[in-house]
Amino acid sequence: MDAPLKSQAISRVLIGGIAAAVIGPQIVMHNKDLLYPTPFAGAFLSGAGLFLIGLFVMTLLPHQIPEKQNIQRSDGRTKQDFIKDPTFITAVLCGTSSYALMAFVMTAAPLAMVGCGFGVSEAALGIQWHILAMFVPSLFTGKLISRFGQRKIIAAGLMMLMLCSAVALAGITLEHFYLSLILLGLGWNFGFIGSTALLTETYRAHEKHTAQGLNDSILFGSVAIGSLSSGVAYELIGWEFMNWIAFPVGLVCLSALFFVKQRQSSELQLSASGTDA
Repeated sequence: MDAPLKSQAISRVLIGGIAAAVIGPQIVMHNKDLLYPTPFAGAFLSGAGLFLIGLFVMTLLPHQIPEKQNIQRSDGRTKQDFIKDPTFITAVLCGTSSYALMAFVMTAAPLAMVGCGFGVSEAALGIQWHILAMFVPSLFTGKLISRFGQRKIIAAGLMMLMLCSAVALAGITLEHFYLSLILLGLGWNFGFIGSTALLTETYRAHEKHTAQGLNDSILFGSVAIGSLSSGVAYELIGWEFMNWIAFPVGLVCLSALFFVKQRQSSELQLSASGTDA
């Protein structure tokens, strides 16, 4: 696939999340008391049903025959080589930070809303707006990346994540929660898709399994930690301090983006000087 089309393909894959934004919160609101008096058991049971439907659909997909390659593993770079690549590390850092921050704050947001006196339905509606903000931009994020470049889109996403925290720290009204959750979703979309698109430019075709495997291990391991620790963090440090975490993380990622850009500019200048000579 040509490079300009990769970011658009990544965006289109995520469009399915729009349906999840509508279906998921509705399941919580309508089925949370289905197995009363056990709270939310009905919602989890309904979610399990959706997983089974997804599993059935996957069995209908055509069998994919693996491509045979004559390239030996020794021909590609190792994980240690990728770790030494500043662009690869920056893509992983920004993607992981965007995703983990989103999971960390999103998981605690309904707890904070209920803790501030809002109902479960209002909290579910907030999550619905958040998920819509996560996936609706996928309709055009790929085109924005093709036009402005991965780094600018990543930077915009990181700034939205920090703005999300600023809004959350500004107040605890329903409007503050909804706006911060929308910004959280938009920031994730730009940050994650932009980082994934940048990552695809750091390896060759026969290196993709090594690069993607290393990225996914770091990324989803961090996301799992963020999700699982969110509830504990909410109880121990509170909603306000949780939102402060986005600022240092965002600044570190922006600094990494700036460093990589400066490094590549210097390399281009040196290359041009060598050509002129």
